[in-house]
Amino acid sequence: MRQMNSTASARAMEDQERVAGERNSGGGAAAGVVATRIPARLERLPWGRFHVLVVAALGVTWILDGLEVTLAGSVGAALKASPALRFTDPQVGLSGSAYLSGAVLGALFFGWLTDRLGRKKLFFITIAVYLSATALTGLAWNGFTFFLFRFLTGAGIGGEYAAINSTIQELIPARFRGHLDLMINGSFWVGAALGALVAVALLNPSLLDPELGWRLAFLTGALIGLVVFAMRMWIPESPRWLAIHGREAEGEAAVAAIEKRFIDAGADLAPVPESAVIWLRSRTHTPLREVFDTLFNRYRLRTFVGLTLMAAQAFFYNAIFFTYALVLTRFYDVEAGDVGWYILPFAAGNFLGPVVLGRLFDTHGRRLMISLTYAVSGLLLVVVGALFERDLLTAATQTIGWMIVFFVASPAASAAYLTVSETFPLEIRALTIAVFYAIGTGLGGVAAPYVFGKLIQSGSRQSVFAGYAFAALLMFAASFVAARYAIRAERKPLEQVATPLSAA
Repeated sequence: MRQMNSTASARAMEDQERVAGERNSGGGAAAGVVATRIPARLERLPWGRFHVLVVAALGVTWILDGLEVTLAGSVGAALKASPALRFTDPQVGLSGSAYLSGAVLGALFFGWLTDRLGRKKLFFITIAVYLSATALTGLAWNGFTFFLFRFLTGAGIGGEYAAINSTIQELIPARFRGHLDLMINGSFWVGAALGALVAVALLNPSLLDPELGWRLAFLTGALIGLVVFAMRMWIPESPRWLAIHGREAEGEAAVAAIEKRFIDAGADLAPVPESAVIWLRSRTHTPLREVFDTLFNRYRLRTFVGLTLMAAQAFFYNAIFFTYALVLTRFYDVEAGDVGWYILPFAAGNFLGPVVLGRLFDTHGRRLMISLTYAVSGLLLVVVGALFERDLLTAATQTIGWMIVFFVASPAASAAYLTVSETFPLEIRALTIAVFYAIGTGLGGVAAPYVFGKLIQSGSRQSVFAGYAFAALLMFAASFVAARYAIRAERKPLEQVATPLSAA
């Protein structure tokens, strides 16, 4: 074993020295151009403890988002009864819209900074914004401050999406990328389950004053955020980002450190072939003009696919989930303190969907699975919505119906994030994720909670069903677009899916 480790270490050192020699000698390239094997070295790594730790430290973002969204839905009745707030049903929906609006603007701003300043620096900033804002939400003294702090909480989470998605994509080998990305996005529902448990415990009037309970609920996210902040200390900067931004030597050192983890664990790393070298022209940043030229000219069809998928799933999810507690309390007379018990099985179905179906996105391909999950989700929503309209469901059977719908819809929604994060060049990946998240959420998500809040307030099952039918139509349209135009990115390195803009 010791001899095997020495051999692997020597190979890694030879690769590093060979690339350094090419760079120092010019390698036939012009000034400012580097030859690197960083992508190939990362792609050949076996699955190991390093990847598990990356997923744990960075993927927790979705758990935090799930926690926040669930709390926002679960505390709806408590916010209406709060002496400080006294919200109406539309205002409860509007608080969800405030969170999503913050997420949209935060994604754009922090996503732009992530591509310019690096992945690591930004995922520390965004988690700090999140944990501060969610703690302040628990201290809100009137409606304005509540909406403001929810907005800032969303801004932190929106920035997390851009910084974290890009980092994970660039550190995980292609053969694991699809399934793992769907599972990470699906972990949103682990946070949803946690939020449901927190709500059950803290919104029980026999245990706590509801006015104190909803405030303590939001402080839960801040406590988790502190733990996450510490966990991220050891995560390296993306070596791919370093190579493109004129810091290729730092990128090589980061990869060598990662390889050493595997070698020390007994892995035998294969040598990287000469053909794996890619040539990159160093840049400090990518001008916004080039960003939008890439999105709306060079890759306009990919942009159309990404926007369609993001908008459809955003409306589908936000319309239903942000107002789920209102449906339970108004139409099924569920007590506010019991809402969490109904969210738990709902969250379980959402998490199991990507776990069970996720591998098919790598084996059967992106195009087939994305189009299939979007279409089936829309069909199931129509069926469950029709049963709701005819008053044929109880609170329990309604929850079972949502479990079935979102078992399929969850991998579909996660696939939208996978699509926009893997089908565009590395130089603009974080900002691209932010743009798609912002436009998709703005078009499909921000208005949905408020609109459905109004529909639910009307007390008309027919009106609510009409909203469900519209969400289903969006999913059918997205399914058609994916079937025709989705990119076959399964098991391909990122540089093959989208050639870097700085390729020389």
